[in-house]
Amino acid sequence: MNSNAAILALIADRRLRRPARSLPILDALFQRLAVSSPESAQRTEDRIWDIWMHHPHRGAAEALETATRDIAAGRHDVAETRLTILLRRAPTFAEAWHKRATLYYLLGRDAECLEDIRRTLALEPRHFAAMLHFAEIRLGSGAPGEARFAFCAALSLHPNLERARGAVSDNP
Repeated sequence: MNSNAAILALIADRRLRRPARSLPILDALFQRLAVSSPESAQRTEDRIWDIWMHHPHRGAAEALETATRDIAAGRHDVAETRLTILLRRAPTFAEAWHKRATLYYLLGRDAECLEDIRRTLALEPRHFAAMLHFAEIRLGSGAPGEARFAFCAALSLHPNLERARGAVSDNP
């Protein structure tokens, strides 16, 4: 199965799978996010991101935070090295896979990005940002149906994602 098909299958089965880090607080936040007004959605989303960025091993969380700053500062080689080392040490850290996918997305390294999106979604089936990156890549690759499917899946989790709503309304 190629990466695109594997990711589509993970997205399609998202409601049937449990996250690798199953936390009741995340379940509650996703329930709240699904019915949030645009004003409260951002606060709920921020709390989800805080939990995703956290790791029980403090060193892993610090490495992810540092790599995130490296990406923002344009130190892409350093960020990639840091994330690769982190993922060797903490292969079930979904947000570390997502951050490296984000880095690859920014660098236009789509094949590597897709593989890390697949790993992210295998660990955290509700990762709406990974779904958005997948949708953007598929849209740019001339697969609007797959992109729309991923945008709609992300919206089912987070109805206030402006980019996804715009993409769905632009491509009925």
